[in-house]
Amino acid sequence: MINLMIVLAIVVSIIIGYRTKINTGIVAILFAYVIGCFFLGLKSKEVIAMWPVSTMFSIMSITLFYGMGVVNGTLEKTARYLLYYMRNYKSVLPFILFLIAVLVGGLGAGNFAVVAFMAPLSIMICHEAGINILAAAVAINGGSLVGGNFMTSNLGIVFRQLAEEATTGTPLEGYASFSGQFLHFIVSFLFFGILVFAFTVLLGRKHTQETVVTMECPEKFNTKQKLTLKLMILMLAIVLIIPIFHMLIPGNGVITYLNKKVDVSLMACVFAFIALCLDLAPQKEVIAKVPWGTIVMVCGVGMLVQVAISAGTIQLLASWIGANVPVAVVPVVFALVAGIMSFFSSTIGVVCPTLFPLIPTIAGATGISPLVLFTCTLVGSQSTACSPLSASGSMIVGSCPTQKEQNELFEGLISKAVPISLIFALIVAAILSVLL
Repeated sequence: MINLMIVLAIVVSIIIGYRTKINTGIVAILFAYVIGCFFLGLKSKEVIAMWPVSTMFSIMSITLFYGMGVVNGTLEKTARYLLYYMRNYKSVLPFILFLIAVLVGGLGAGNFAVVAFMAPLSIMICHEAGINILAAAVAINGGSLVGGNFMTSNLGIVFRQLAEEATTGTPLEGYASFSGQFLHFIVSFLFFGILVFAFTVLLGRKHTQETVVTMECPEKFNTKQKLTLKLMILMLAIVLIIPIFHMLIPGNGVITYLNKKVDVSLMACVFAFIALCLDLAPQKEVIAKVPWGTIVMVCGVGMLVQVAISAGTIQLLASWIGANVPVAVVPVVFALVAGIMSFFSSTIGVVCPTLFPLIPTIAGATGISPLVLFTCTLVGSQSTACSPLSASGSMIVGSCPTQKEQNELFEGLISKAVPISLIFALIVAAILSVLL
């Protein structure tokens, strides 16, 4: 009875969050409190202790540092320069937009920020070049997600943190490695890259006459923006080079020591302090850029999932899947469920905190690599992130200049982009289950 109640609580939290726009995390905290204290007999302090502090810290620290580049315009100007120099490569423009979004997102802008400042410019360029804006929408959304999945960017850090929390106390503890993150980044790059290329070829040009895209060259980087970009590149180098050297020279004592001590989240705080000392952006505005709503959502749902773990619900669900779903299709099922959930809710806020805890038990029962299950979950959930009902999808739709184009893009995303992306994600999941 209690297990059914917890499953219903998770489903109801998602529905209430979707229908009322109340933060799903707040609803989840309510259910975690009621079920934990009054049905499971947990102390209130025990329920409060289920708040995932490490995940909250990771999100806060990463966005605190990279918020410098958002506030002082460094990342937006970087995107503008890239768009300016690539504006007339019309035959492959959607793919170029994808690559630019990957680069800017990988520098730490975050997927929502990339969509926010790239969508209006990209749609304007596509209008002048005669490119179907549906292909541009898929490119910008996919590129922002791939860039965000990079090992030092916002989504990549959160995914690793959630995976580590899900495997803590299990035989898979410590599995969430640099190489695992790199694999997911490569898979997501190939997934969205092929998808964008397919949309570019299928949709083609709206008309064939020669056009010249008019776009003013952005102003030069100012001193603060140059310093911000240098700091971002330096941090990127530090947190990437040491793990790479550790993989290449695993027996070196100094490299091993540094690899254990260099943490991306803590390094972000160090660089945020340096940036504030250099007065690269107003502290108040930078702190305001921290996505507190996302933190509440991720951590609130995480609390409810921890209650489910305490009640044995997660173990029960995992055992049921292991016993009733053929092993060969388990990765595909994870991708499908994640894709359906993501259509209505947040990947990092709801889908991953809910599904990740199932993976260690299922991996142990079926012999499937946990890396496959984590990756399939992420690919499946991000495949439907282009939905116009999602935050990034709605921002792209809202960037269209006319109501008619907004309606056309909305319909195109629902009827073409989402189903094609999800089907492709299921194919990728099937391939991964065979290869890994």
